[in-house]
Amino acid sequence: MTSPALEPVSLIIQGAWVLTMNREREVFSPGAVALKGAEIVAVGPPAELRKRYAPAQVLDYPQGLILPGLINAHTHAAMALFRGLADDLPLEEWLNEYIFPAESRLNGDFVYWGAKLAVAEMLLSGTTTFTDMYLFADHVARAAAETGIRAVVGEVLYDFPSPNYGPPAAGLQFSEDLCRAWQDHPLIRVAIQPHAVYTCSPELLQQCGELAAKYNTRLIMHLSETLKEVQDCQGRYGATPVGHLYRLGLLNHRLLADHAVVLSVADRMLLAASGAGVAHCPESNMKLASGIAPVADLLRRGVPVGLGTDGCASNNNLDLIQEMDTAAKLQKVHCMDPTVLPAPAALSLATCGGARVLGLEKEVGALAPGLKGDLIVIDLDQPHLTPLYDPYSHLVYAATGADVQTVLVNGRVVVQDRRLLSFDLAETLARARELARGLLAKKVGNLTSRLG
Repeated sequence: MTSPALEPVSLIIQGAWVLTMNREREVFSPGAVALKGAEIVAVGPPAELRKRYAPAQVLDYPQGLILPGLINAHTHAAMALFRGLADDLPLEEWLNEYIFPAESRLNGDFVYWGAKLAVAEMLLSGTTTFTDMYLFADHVARAAAETGIRAVVGEVLYDFPSPNYGPPAAGLQFSEDLCRAWQDHPLIRVAIQPHAVYTCSPELLQQCGELAAKYNTRLIMHLSETLKEVQDCQGRYGATPVGHLYRLGLLNHRLLADHAVVLSVADRMLLAASGAGVAHCPESNMKLASGIAPVADLLRRGVPVGLGTDGCASNNNLDLIQEMDTAAKLQKVHCMDPTVLPAPAALSLATCGGARVLGLEKEVGALAPGLKGDLIVIDLDQPHLTPLYDPYSHLVYAATGADVQTVLVNGRVVVQDRRLLSFDLAETLARARELARGLLAKKVGNLTSRLG
């Protein structure tokens, strides 16, 4: 009797463990993932998959831990070129005295190479999707597409003129053009991204909401990041930032609130009822002394929460594995309860939680048939990851981004054995150093003129 023919697939990747992060939170040890082109077709024990599929290629990691690619729910990628430019300052001073002046001199080339520098760091540390709010977003989109990472991008919109699009009204048109330009791309999504309630008028925010609804995309903005922001909003509009958006009709499932640190009980109830999501950025919030977001309480209320690094100027890295560790420990000490935000929940923030707040849960965030082939491999064959009793614990409390061995995005191998394959890292580093020299010269020149 002839055995049935095996189904051809492009790749089987197998390892010591597979954490699926699917609805059932299935774990396989050993485990394997079969891919056909960009999509996952099966996940399970390697022996079972080899009985069903004939792979064109096999990647075998006997000491590897396979899991979904990580999702950075909030960053400003090109600010990798500002890393260390201004540290140890309050948010308002940091923004107004250093970041906004530096950004006023930006151009598309600076943003393009800054984004590529950030993508290199993210891919090498296991991030396969990032959400970016910045100037010259068309150049961020181009950099992401060329480097093979998945991205949700958007032009940051203000009430004041932008070095990219000029007057505020032109920002809305720029954002709409961006939506149209990238609407059919397999890796790039566009969101509408007003900066914050303190830099955008109610009229601009409502126009942004209308544009997000028109293109059925996310409305992403900084919200309730500091006590001063909340107090100023209450003084100006008679409501908290969350309440202000509620009055404007913008508190709904399309909203992704970055930071959400200073929240009243009423704010939390409004967020829970609205379906809006939150991007939690613990390390940036700590470094800028913004406070501690009530993540454990938000999750208890059913608010979707993803994990973000924020930009390198306020973090100062894009290592989402390290961010998971910080998020888990910060909630424990904040609640004075060691059981709060356990390791599996922290990993959820960086995988399926991030997918949910971006509306990408039908594409990424888990390893399951029909989802895209975004996954990473952690090298467990190291002293700090040996022995292994609980893979979730090791990922969150012991691993770092430097332990990422191999990365796939959309079924394509973009990092293999710590080697970046999808673009020229040496060229990117050289251009970053060149741009930094120019930035430093301007900084020194400005300092000299002020002293003179």
